[in-house]
Amino acid sequence: MDTQITKTDIRSLSLEDLKKRFLDLGEKAFRANQVYEWLWKKSAFSFDEMSNLSKPLREKLNELFVINAVKVNTSQFSSDKTIKNTFVLHDKHLIEGVLIPTTERMTACVSSQVGCSLTCKFCATGYMERKRNLNADEIYDQVVLIDQQAKEHYGIPLSNIVYMGMGEPLLNYSNVLKSIDRITAEDGLNMSYKRITVSTAGIAKMIKKLGDDDVKFNLALSLHAANDSKRNEIMPINEQNSLAALAEALKYYFAKTKNPVTYEYIIFNNFNDELEDAKELARFCKHVPCKVNIIEYNPIAFADFTNAAVDKTEIFANYLKKQGVITNIRRSRGKDIDAACGQLAVKEENK
Repeated sequence: MDTQITKTDIRSLSLEDLKKRFLDLGEKAFRANQVYEWLWKKSAFSFDEMSNLSKPLREKLNELFVINAVKVNTSQFSSDKTIKNTFVLHDKHLIEGVLIPTTERMTACVSSQVGCSLTCKFCATGYMERKRNLNADEIYDQVVLIDQQAKEHYGIPLSNIVYMGMGEPLLNYSNVLKSIDRITAEDGLNMSYKRITVSTAGIAKMIKKLGDDDVKFNLALSLHAANDSKRNEIMPINEQNSLAALAEALKYYFAKTKNPVTYEYIIFNNFNDELEDAKELARFCKHVPCKVNIIEYNPIAFADFTNAAVDKTEIFANYLKKQGVITNIRRSRGKDIDAACGQLAVKEENK
């Protein structure tokens, strides 16, 4: 008989829950504090690493609990030093996460779901089935593993985290927020909220919930068109979350948090790259303080979009700047290993 089924995922327990379990086992509460520190501050992936616990206690923990540690399955190295990882979860599902090194920062791009339930036409993950949400510890583990890679290969720790990998973070709301709590907590990884960005395709009621919860991290909205008919065409979620609904939600969010918003805008050839598109985007930018990241389109096998011409991209960006909108043109990283924005799709999951 497999006893694994009866084991409790120890990282699903709060510190108070863990103390109670230890007292029930006849152990002192401070032992729970030690284990909690090993789990979240020292990122232990096994009980055997917990060297200040007695061997009998470690054996007892192994009998009763499990640490569902994420493992690196494969890593690919881009010519621009980007590293794409396929991670394997405890139930054999696969996800992807990326280390993006630049001269200014080391950024981890992490996934929040196995697959995605949204069907954005330009995104490879959108062509996958959503298998399940990731638990908070599975998101946390991606950060730990990518941080280890940054130190190992470049001698520099992670400076930034973006929730821009596989899945829609706001459809896994509680686990995403719990993962950020563990990443930012003093008894966790102690990273700054200001170094974390959560990107959403745009779910109005959940953006309002971010405001109600007074979140401290940065919010990015994958906009890609400031015109409902165009956005409906490439992002079916817009049919239930129109630009008017998103504008209302963003105003509510900003009123609560005072955090400016970043709009991500992939610029497609002959679709959303005209001056009229730039004018529509500039008008949308008036709703709340914001900046715009214009992103190169990264081709995927499922779609026939192409990237806008360089000169049109420059004209587009310059128009926004003249309207007083902070605008950056982002060059793609890791395109040669399918690690760039919109390209994450685990091949093994697509059998």
